[in-house]
Amino acid sequence: MGVIIGPRMIDAGASLFSVLISPVAVAAGFPSPAQDYFDGRIDLNAHLIKDITSTFVVRVTGDSMEGAGISDGDELIVNRALEPKDGCVVIAVLDGELTVKRLRITRTGVVLQAENPKYPDIHVPALSELTIWGVATRCLHHV
Repeated sequence: MGVIIGPRMIDAGASLFSVLISPVAVAAGFPSPAQDYFDGRIDLNAHLIKDITSTFVVRVTGDSMEGAGISDGDELIVNRALEPKDGCVVIAVLDGELTVKRLRITRTGVVLQAENPKYPDIHVPALSELTIWGVATRCLHHV
């Protein structure tokens, strides 16, 4: 269904990742001559997180967002400071329950859209309590 388990706050003083970065891109089509050296380090905090004070990591359970490239067990980087817009993948709280869906704002109301045909879209009833908890900015998953 896309239920979220345990958001983890990212400590503003923590340096999560600093890894070596290759100076050349890796071809996904035909192979290119190998480069066996690295050109310094990249700070993944700076690369992945724009506002560390408003950013959380949440783990996804379920397969309702597979069409968006979000699978069971993936972790989403979620920014609570971003304004949710039509088309964004959001963490929503609908009547007290967390879910991850694509936000659709239509003439007839708000829809929380699943990205898997096995799951129906959620047309938010007028009397429901809906809070957009944050906007997903990145998806981390195993390959």
